[in-house]
Amino acid sequence: MDYLPPDWTLIRSFLAVAETGSLSAAARETGQSQPTLGRHIRTLEDSLGGPLFERHPRGLRLSPLGHAVMPGAEAMREGARRIDLAAAGRDARPSGPVRLTASVYVSVHVLPQILTGIRARHPEITLDLVATDRSENLLFHEADIALRMYRPEQLDMITRHLGDVRLGLYATRSYLDRAGTPQRFADLLDHDLVGYDRDDRIIRGFRTAGLQVTRDSFALRTDDQVAYWELVRAGAGIGVGQRSVADGDPRVTRILPDAPLPACPSG
Repeated sequence: MDYLPPDWTLIRSFLAVAETGSLSAAARETGQSQPTLGRHIRTLEDSLGGPLFERHPRGLRLSPLGHAVMPGAEAMREGARRIDLAAAGRDARPSGPVRLTASVYVSVHVLPQILTGIRARHPEITLDLVATDRSENLLFHEADIALRMYRPEQLDMITRHLGDVRLGLYATRSYLDRAGTPQRFADLLDHDLVGYDRDDRIIRGFRTAGLQVTRDSFALRTDDQVAYWELVRAGAGIGVGQRSVADGDPRVTRILPDAPLPACPSG
């Protein structure tokens, strides 16, 4: 007997629940009722021979069988989309809304030019930029794409390492004229350093590079990355900056170019 794949209607309901995390959210997303969606999921589970979801405090998450079904379900959705496009006589140009989240610093200093270029090339796309240093939860549709300077810990998502962000040490000429220019990495301990408040990444980075610092080693501290960079640009002390941005900033000068600073992963 030939194998018959599950009804696309059932697969569409499965995808809606998998991507929103609950029957109620999926109902709002699809315009169907919760009982209808629940019936679709039960019918699909009976057909496949096992549960597709497990309950957890925030709703529903995929079971091992659900994880195994997900790639095929997404392929069916892509096939249906292509059929719709062909039937409508349209091409497959990118279109629709995309919600992107990134740190405040990246959102202010890096993304505006990139997103402007994307809009120029693909005017059918609308973009929502969520500038936040909080980890947005992609599994619950708080964002479609997240740019982060660390490896994500959430499961059930596609991740890609885009590259490493090179870092450097920077200060204004006015600060260096006033306090002198450090000649060795260890000389930083004799200077005003701009650091983070509760975030310990700069401390860990300096220690990895061999400089034993503590929170008290930093004269000014803030966890807001935009405010951090403005403190450096104002001459408050020596700070760490992303070279792709800071090297083009006329208000600061890069110092100790051979300093063994670790790079930040981007993805």
